[in-house]
Amino acid sequence: MSEDTQKDAEKAEEEVKSTAELKADATPEGAEKAVATTGAEGEAAKAAAAEEAPTEKLQKARSILGERSGGGGRRDREDEDDLFEKVVFINRCAKVVKGGRRFSFSALVVTGDKEGKVGFGFGKAQEVSECIKKASEAARKSMEEVTIGSNTIPHPVEGRHGGGRVLLLPASPGTGLIAGGGVRAVVEAAGVKDVLAKSMGSNNHANVVKATLDALNQLRNKEEIYALRGKRLESKRAL
Repeated sequence: MSEDTQKDAEKAEEEVKSTAELKADATPEGAEKAVATTGAEGEAAKAAAAEEAPTEKLQKARSILGERSGGGGRRDREDEDDLFEKVVFINRCAKVVKGGRRFSFSALVVTGDKEGKVGFGFGKAQEVSECIKKASEAARKSMEEVTIGSNTIPHPVEGRHGGGRVLLLPASPGTGLIAGGGVRAVVEAAGVKDVLAKSMGSNNHANVVKATLDALNQLRNKEEIYALRGKRLESKRAL
């Protein structure tokens, strides 16, 4: 055995002894056990006591963190897992450098709960999975409520953003989503089941998604329109 390894072994033994002595001083039972044990058995008991000390600290830290969280984090995660997500478009960009090409990716993601809340997010990264993850987080943060009926939208509406123009029309039950691309992803995430849609402007995916969200934000139901006009909605009477 070399001198360095012998010194390291002696230091380890001294640390084990010091930790065992500190624990023995803290509790009278530990003190009696430390005095009673001698030789190899005593050293083994001291080493076991030293190993138990950090586990107790970890248990206390975990209990404190559990009390602070209050179990609310799990509920939030469950709610997030129930959300509808759809990747509308993934773009690849290549940068030419001296050593070759460097690729980067960008993703456009639409998220909604299918109950009137919808949002979109845009993320960029060096890998596809990472850019989708960033876009998904951004979409969840930007979710906003829109007014929809039971299955379709209350009235015709046209949304615009940049060069994008999207026309949405109500449809009878059973029609389904007559839409494609970004328009279909947005109305499906919002919870619309029957709608007629037409994209009449730019084919840029981001502009189409933003124009669709602009159209959904313009929707108003009967109660909101009557409230703006200062009128009351009469309740239906039985014949």
